[in-house]
Amino acid sequence: MTSPSPAPTPRKTIRELPDALISQIAAGEVVERPASVVRELVDNALDAGARHITLRLLGGGVRLIAVEDDGGGIDPEELPVALKRHATSKISSLEDLESVATMGFRGEALAAINSVSELSLLSRTEGQSSAFLLDGQTGELSPAARAIGTTVEVKELFFSTPARRKFLKSDSTELAHCIEAVRRHALARPEVNFAIWHEGKLIEQWRSHPGEAGWRQRLADVLGEDFVSSSVAIDYRSGPIHISGRAGTPDVARARADQQFTYVNGRFVRDKVITHGARSAYEDVLHGQRQPVYVLYVQIDPTRVDVNVHPTKIEVRFRDSREVHQTMRHAIESALAVPRAHMHEVNPALADFSVPPALPLAAPNATWAQRGMHFDPARAQEDPARAMAELKALWGSPLRAEETSANYISATTSLAPTPPVKQELTPEQTWPLGRALAQLQGVYILAENSQGLVLVDMHAAHERIVYERLKHQLDSTQILSQPLLIPTSFAATAQEIATCESCSDVLQQLGLEISALSAKTLAVRAVPASLAQGDAVELARSVLAELAQHDAATVVQRAQNEILATMACHGAVRANRKLTLEEMNALLRQMEETERSDQCNHGRPTWRQISMRELDALFLRGR
Repeated sequence: MTSPSPAPTPRKTIRELPDALISQIAAGEVVERPASVVRELVDNALDAGARHITLRLLGGGVRLIAVEDDGGGIDPEELPVALKRHATSKISSLEDLESVATMGFRGEALAAINSVSELSLLSRTEGQSSAFLLDGQTGELSPAARAIGTTVEVKELFFSTPARRKFLKSDSTELAHCIEAVRRHALARPEVNFAIWHEGKLIEQWRSHPGEAGWRQRLADVLGEDFVSSSVAIDYRSGPIHISGRAGTPDVARARADQQFTYVNGRFVRDKVITHGARSAYEDVLHGQRQPVYVLYVQIDPTRVDVNVHPTKIEVRFRDSREVHQTMRHAIESALAVPRAHMHEVNPALADFSVPPALPLAAPNATWAQRGMHFDPARAQEDPARAMAELKALWGSPLRAEETSANYISATTSLAPTPPVKQELTPEQTWPLGRALAQLQGVYILAENSQGLVLVDMHAAHERIVYERLKHQLDSTQILSQPLLIPTSFAATAQEIATCESCSDVLQQLGLEISALSAKTLAVRAVPASLAQGDAVELARSVLAELAQHDAATVVQRAQNEILATMACHGAVRANRKLTLEEMNALLRQMEETERSDQCNHGRPTWRQISMRELDALFLRGR
């Protein structure tokens, strides 16, 4: 018995929606919660040239949101137009839209907010004898008292859409989101005063500070002085992109990514390209899944970025996302490369002893003999399978099978001291990590500098030194490709096949050869020599996925760095090894010269400073 066919759906007439319903639909995209209203109104105030912005809230912003500014104001005849949909003074043509330089530009925020609340607009421009007040519900315009500028009051948010109001959280939660919205603006505008009042009480205030010192002070006021003291400055240019700001050191990384602020041309954004580029710069120095903290400002030609891709304008799209990704990564990497020890002042009184010899690690351009290795091409040709794939990729020369990593380790970790050279240092020639005093339990080095006591984990420190030398040698050579004896094929998606065809040159630069076998199959024919023993399909998929989104070079580099990190870990001086004072000092000097020497390859700290104040506190001195 067959089931009865469903009754046909009755046809409905196509008709235009009323303006009020259209605005409420738009409000559903633009106005998510009170913080969304705060963001839009503060955007408008900044576009008007305001230098003092005051936010007044009741009930976490649900009962009242009032934004007062001292900007240029709005003419009386333009006030009713300001509440109409798609009415704006920011753009007037497609060319303006493609090069937006203002915070707002769509002209739909005020109309959307007015449709779900009781809105009033009070404004006065220069030259007017009085201000004018516009009632958003009735359209009534009347004179009122106010200084030059604009006040927007939004009462009873979502009163006309009670279902939306049920989705709001508690007043304290909504208040926290409103504060965060202003906080994001405050980080980008140190020249503007911001004040937040709630229930008649001043709860936050950030005063303006002009100039470069003002920007640093604003960061300290908003994020705390600890962030400024535990971060490094960034000022990096690459082509049309300029990145500035501050990046936190690995020591202040957090469990959550809640202290990451990125701005594109002054607009706070959440962008996957920027976030991925920043996170990749921390890969070598962060422990586990810790998240870095930073405040980064990206300045780029407005025509190279599209800000009209999200209703709340919190997402952007770059014309060349790979360029932005690489620039972001290199900007943070170069800033973090400087050891933090150089930020400390050193007591010249500590510089009256002999200069110890440097650790005899292999120089970047050292020959095989200088590295303590031997090259035998005949032996390598007889047994190429036993040659170390990692070192072939690094130096492009085959090794004898018996030249194992143990020999390499012994060559790179020799700490045999040479007679020190006596040299008097001037006060300018000081040592940030001070001079070694003793060794503790064969694990830690105790050193003295002008701040007090320095504790060094000698294995972690030497591990970073060896690792950075290996990476430098890798960077100075070309990635060698090793053909696979039997190509490996795999079923590919349409995205993977399209990426393979469009990025063949990039794949070759990375040492990968991937070609199409059919419309749905790809074959891996060659891989980087250092990764020849790995899973070729997994590597190919990872690279293609990264290429489709960001920059695939990070995948290959990450895999190669894992090999180098393992070699460096086994090659570093082991714990419980007794060192002489000359050897300890040699290690300290090389730490001062090595990039990223504040953390080992696994993200653990390599040294800690204990100040005299902390030591005095331990013994209650001065109390």
